[in-house]
Amino acid sequence: MLVLFTDFGWSDPYVGQMKAVLARQAAGVPIIDLLHGVPDFNAHAGAQLLDALRQAFPAGSVFLCVVDPGVGGPRDALVVEADGRWFVGPDNGLLSIVAGRAAQARFWRIVWRPEGLSDTFHGRDLFAPVAGRIAAGDFPADWLEPVDAPTVQFDPSDLPRVIYIDHYGNAWTGIRGGLMAGATLEVKGRALPHHRVFSDAGKGEAFWHVNSSGLVEIAANRASAAELLGLKVGDPVRLSGSPDSHLH
Repeated sequence: MLVLFTDFGWSDPYVGQMKAVLARQAAGVPIIDLLHGVPDFNAHAGAQLLDALRQAFPAGSVFLCVVDPGVGGPRDALVVEADGRWFVGPDNGLLSIVAGRAAQARFWRIVWRPEGLSDTFHGRDLFAPVAGRIAAGDFPADWLEPVDAPTVQFDPSDLPRVIYIDHYGNAWTGIRGGLMAGATLEVKGRALPHHRVFSDAGKGEAFWHVNSSGLVEIAANRASAAELLGLKVGDPVRLSGSPDSHLH
């Protein structure tokens, strides 16, 4: 299957234009719209989200990933195979956390350039044809050059910041859940308790929990945590009273 992961949103034509290319290149391959609300231009937040979300997809899935503020500039274009899944996108760190946390990873630079390549829409003109060929079972070795590693690599450690805010106002962080039950999360000068689920908190109470994607999330019961606490993407968080309290 083909999995789309972008900061394009839904109000513009960009997603549809990419899908038109994929429909030609990989006819009959299912296309999943995973997320088109990655924080705008934020490859670092996108890299953390991509790693958390890719786990729901089977080996052989092809992820077309476009958070590309440097489009048309000197950044390279990349294909990554990590633990049996494929990722196609800009070499700006977006694919580096998936690769850095994988047990096995391989890398290729996309050296092919189509006629009529847009200066500002490589998602449609460059990445989509490559992803489509891979998804169709036609690995484009003639379009690629093996490389040892991505040029831009983010630290694969957890990121103690808000990386995404969903439409409910839940603020996802870049901290993976696990050994933190009972810890206190500090954000914007407030200490928040841990609750397992929303109904364990009082109505309107802000708290933290481990969400369904395995990330520490700041939430509120039947309210927007982002509005209650004035949260935005990039805000730092800190866990205390847990083995991970060094995150700050």
